[in-house]
Amino acid sequence: MQQYLLIALGGALGAIARYQVAATVQSRMVSAFPWGTFVVNMSGCFVMGLTMTILGEKVGLHQNWRFLVPIGFISAYTTFSTFEMETYRAATGGDLAIALANVVASVTVGYVALWLGVMTGKLV
Repeated sequence: MQQYLLIALGGALGAIARYQVAATVQSRMVSAFPWGTFVVNMSGCFVMGLTMTILGEKVGLHQNWRFLVPIGFISAYTTFSTFEMETYRAATGGDLAIALANVVASVTVGYVALWLGVMTGKLV
């Protein structure tokens, strides 16, 4: 039960942080480029890499940190970081084909799925 509470707490904080960071960055940019989302995704990737390395290599950190930070906070902050971590693991594990397929398929199929969702939404 404790792990679910930590995930929920991290998730709530991550969602609030995502909103605040994206809105703050976007309000300061005079551009059509989605800088707010870009900054959230890139900072989330950095924090995911940092956190997973520390949790995986440092001894003495309680397992609850994994529930609170990468599973709760970062996953609510951005799922893009999880996608990047999985791609990294495939690439560094020697499976470059899987890494490349994940990137191409996620971007292509994700865009098509989003487009289909928009089109379906317009029909409803």
